[in-house]
Amino acid sequence: MESRNLYTKVKKATFVLPFALSLLFLNSCNAFLDDQVPQGTLSDKEVTKSEYIDNMVTSAYAIFTTAEDINSSFSMWNYDVRSDDAYKGGSTTNDGDVFHQLEVEKGVLTTNWNINDMWVRIYNAISRVNTAIGTLEAADDSYSLKNERLAEMKFLRAYGHFLAKRLYKNIPFVMRSDLTYDEYHQISNTEYTNDQGWAIIAKELEEAYNVLPVTQTDKGRPTKAAAAAFLAKVYLYKAYHQDDPASNKVTSINEDDLKKVLEYTDPAIYTAGGYGLESDIHNNFRPEDQYENGIESIWAIQYSRNDGSTYGNLNWSYGLIVPNIPDVTNGGCDFYKPSQNLVNAFETDANGLPMIDTFNDKNYDMKTDNADPRLFLTVGMTGLPYMFNKKFIMDHSSAWSRSGGLYGYNVTLKQNVDPALIGTYLIHGSYWASSMNRIVFRYADVILERAEAEAQLGNSAEAIRLVNQIRTRAAGSTQMIADYPNKYGVHFYCKNYTGSYSKEDAIKIVKMERRLEFAMESERFFDLVRWGEAATVLNNYFAKEKERVTFLNEAEFTADKNEYLPIPHSQYSSSNGHYTQNIGKW
Repeated sequence: MESRNLYTKVKKATFVLPFALSLLFLNSCNAFLDDQVPQGTLSDKEVTKSEYIDNMVTSAYAIFTTAEDINSSFSMWNYDVRSDDAYKGGSTTNDGDVFHQLEVEKGVLTTNWNINDMWVRIYNAISRVNTAIGTLEAADDSYSLKNERLAEMKFLRAYGHFLAKRLYKNIPFVMRSDLTYDEYHQISNTEYTNDQGWAIIAKELEEAYNVLPVTQTDKGRPTKAAAAAFLAKVYLYKAYHQDDPASNKVTSINEDDLKKVLEYTDPAIYTAGGYGLESDIHNNFRPEDQYENGIESIWAIQYSRNDGSTYGNLNWSYGLIVPNIPDVTNGGCDFYKPSQNLVNAFETDANGLPMIDTFNDKNYDMKTDNADPRLFLTVGMTGLPYMFNKKFIMDHSSAWSRSGGLYGYNVTLKQNVDPALIGTYLIHGSYWASSMNRIVFRYADVILERAEAEAQLGNSAEAIRLVNQIRTRAAGSTQMIADYPNKYGVHFYCKNYTGSYSKEDAIKIVKMERRLEFAMESERFFDLVRWGEAATVLNNYFAKEKERVTFLNEAEFTADKNEYLPIPHSQYSSSNGHYTQNIGKW
């Protein structure tokens, strides 16, 4: 197969780069600028030739696949185990113990490797992007794509800072490609307020939005709609102000920021680019070529197969999520398992609507209770086929719970691939990997972000209308599970909201719909933090979940601490006193 997108071209392009860009194992700020050191002799004129510029740009894209691994995915699934959507999983609490500590919010240390590892990977990516930006800025106008490529790189740099800010809140913004070693170590992580930090990311994206084209030939390059979708998300985070340096509480919700969300979720932006909702939500999570880069995928990390490399440019970052099916996926590690709380959230009432306030009063029973069809596209449960393949019926065995039931028997479906596709779209190396793209921004998110802004602005009727677009699609998402009611006795029942709702109720409805639509897509924890609801929701979750599982017995979320990771010790200690540790007595 020929290379089918921008990211597959990376495999060949990176072999001819003039700089050392293998940054995966750096572990402190001291190493941040090491990749700027030339490994050969090239004149300034040679460096700015179009082929070198293209290679540097391609290399910047490449790092968003090559700089992540099974323990540190840019999807953030490893860090979403702090939410009420998922259990850590694995064999025991000691299997990935530092993530168990995050899950129960106890014993988390600034020296834990997973606290520093993600920081390093994100800033290595930003460094790679800055190198490309520096090369582009040095190019003359004979390089006709200069402004467009600069816009793409600003989009990627904003993405790197966005990932870091959601995790650590107080971060250094590395906005120059020509920083000297000494200058880098003068940067503060609290130079800007939380609101100002979001504004920096938004400004960079607005500059990109003004330049990026409506469509791109190379899949993986951001379009104008991708920048708009990203801007909408950033402004939604920015709207929930958390600017008290002594607290992570939401102190106000800014109407001007919400209006910006409406501006960048204008449906006309996405219609122009050909974007919309898939007929079935599951189409967003299929690896087959005909489903990749579908109409709902506004911007996705591109993976590939059969591109001339050993395995292909595959997504290894989900390698720990695969269950351990004997003689099929031997070695599957069975992490990131859907919680019982999440399963219960999909139950619907007599009107086909979510039971927002009472869903967790009892456990969902698939034989008697109604459920949103998205449940069966999100969570694999005992008695049902794994990945819709009837040769693999899930049961209470070690195949579906490597822990022997400690973490339950549910399996996440969105990241996994039908075992029938082993050898094509599912490959076994040291871990299982897939060529399935990871969608970063999809159109359903745009719709629900618009609904959230409308609800917060008091436009309840419009918010509910937008939510109903998602629910209508959810009700029709049965192409893979059409025979489940007759064959397995489940009950699909998903209806739209009718009537009028108060502002308070509309906000609750939108938040619930976000949870259902994006379950197990690593958005949940970050949503709870930006809403200022993490402590309340998660401590209620722990209280109930302790009746079901033992590994959460000591779990407790500490407000004004556990919303964000601490600044890693190695970064803090090498900052020459310019970093301030996050609040919470780390």
